Amino acid sequence: MVMKMDKTEKTANRSVLKTLEFLEYFIQNSELSLAELVELSDMPKSTVFRILQTLEMRGFISKTTTHNPPKYQLGLKLLEFGNIVAQRLEIRKIALPYMQQLRDTVDEAVNLIIRDQDEGVYIEKVDTRQYVRVYTQVGRKSPLYAGACPRILLSFLPDDEIEELLNRVDMKKISPDTNTDKDLLWQWIHDARENGYTVSYGELEPDSAAIAVPIRDFTGQVIAGLSLAGATSRFQPDRLGYLVQETKAVANQIMSKLGYSDAKAGL
Repeated sequence: MVMKMDKTEKTANRSVLKTLEFLEYFIQNSELSLAELVELSDMPKSTVFRILQTLEMRGFISKTTTHNPPKYQLGLKLLEFGNIVAQRLEIRKIALPYMQQLRDTVDEAVNLIIRDQDEGVYIEKVDTRQYVRVYTQVGRKSPLYAGACPRILLSFLPDDEIEELLNRVDMKKISPDTNTDKDLLWQWIHDARENGYTVSYGELEPDSAAIAVPIRDFTGQVIAGLSLAGATSRFQPDRLGYLVQETKAVANQIMSKLGYSDAKAGL
């Protein structure tokens, strides 16, 4: 069976595509022999064997011990990737009751955001009951350099990855108060790492404010951001400490559910 490539795939790396096709063969076949993979791929035996060796070396496939000649099956490395994806989806269910609890405590809108390449995407929200509010739709995307919640995701990336992102992204103003100064952005990133939260005023929408804290998984990696958003008048210095404290407390509860053992120690 030869898999036809669409126009997009024709511009991609052919070697990578062929390797990924091998993994897709196992979707409908739990175990496959070298001969079966040669037939499915319509490729030379030597080429198939080299691909299998590479995938096996990286843990993406493994040999079974119950057949002679041996057969191949998906490896445990894919389970690691699957767990990461599952966590990104599962975090909505885990976080929602705590987000509702936070909204009821501080009476501000609560958002949950994850990274999608160079942007942050809002995957869950709980609206405030306040008359003046900031409207955010689930599925909305914002650049990682702008706004408290996207920036909390940016802040905990490795420095070299941040530098690469900033070199390829055009920092445009989304509102009159969007920061486009890289030096100031780096200062805010260091502040976020030191303090465990970010604050923004009018960066995505005029007259709006937000604070955000990181959400870590069981490995300690930041996989999401939790934020409060509302009118600027309700995020003044006399109330900011209280909002940060309550948001961090709820983030710790969410992280405990995700298996982050140091959650009780604070962000």
